Amino acid sequence: MTGTTWDPAQYLRHADHRSRPFHDLVDRIPGTPADIVDLGCGPGNTTATLTDRWPGAALTGIDNSPEMIDKARADHPAVSFRVGDITTWTPEEDGNPDLILSNAALQWIPGHAELLPRWADALPAGGTLAFQVPGNFGAPSHTLLAELRTSPRWNGRLAGTQKPAVLEPDDYLARLSALGCTVDAWETTYYQTLQGAHPVLDWMLGTGLRPALAALTDAGERAEFLAEYSDLLDHAYPATPHGTVLPYRRIFVVATRKKQ
Repeated sequence: MTGTTWDPAQYLRHADHRSRPFHDLVDRIPGTPADIVDLGCGPGNTTATLTDRWPGAALTGIDNSPEMIDKARADHPAVSFRVGDITTWTPEEDGNPDLILSNAALQWIPGHAELLPRWADALPAGGTLAFQVPGNFGAPSHTLLAELRTSPRWNGRLAGTQKPAVLEPDDYLARLSALGCTVDAWETTYYQTLQGAHPVLDWMLGTGLRPALAALTDAGERAEFLAEYSDLLDHAYPATPHGTVLPYRRIFVVATRKKQ
């Protein structure tokens, strides 16, 4: 995310919930890839687990956040990580891997669907492009944020901040099928039970709020904005005796290039 500082510690506060879709995606990837690139690898905690699934594979994680890559290198020194930009990355840079993987990153790239032909065309026969993106942008967590960002109080500061966007599963399926791939596309809604005070705000602090927080450089303004947003979230996601439930829709795509 250009111009946005990521906080690996905040992101990893909900590591269990954040990593579950990654593992559900990986479980559907066929074959035994020999060369894997993980685009938007973040702090590397999920990337590193691929060495257990495919112990003989070469593995590279790429992310545009130096903070995330520093954390990944410190925690997982056996894996190769580097700073890079998904929007300009080409498979040729890494020897045309037979598995291109991306977990919860493509939503931050405007027009990311236009990158899919470049990646799919570079796959060898039997190679796979697999990605997962959030599909919950119509949920209160995001609609309330959009309304607040464009309200009279914050419009001048936040109206132009980066907003994530994705396609629907059938659109990804159609596009990648037309590129000569066999496509497995599906969606899942996880009912995540969060604990603690203002838990949905804490969740959003790790990802969706990063562009707004980057734009609010004044500490007082930032505190005011977070307090207002937190009140809205607490009302939309009330606490229950077993915790606060955050429904979270995810979209999954596994596209394998057909063998000749």
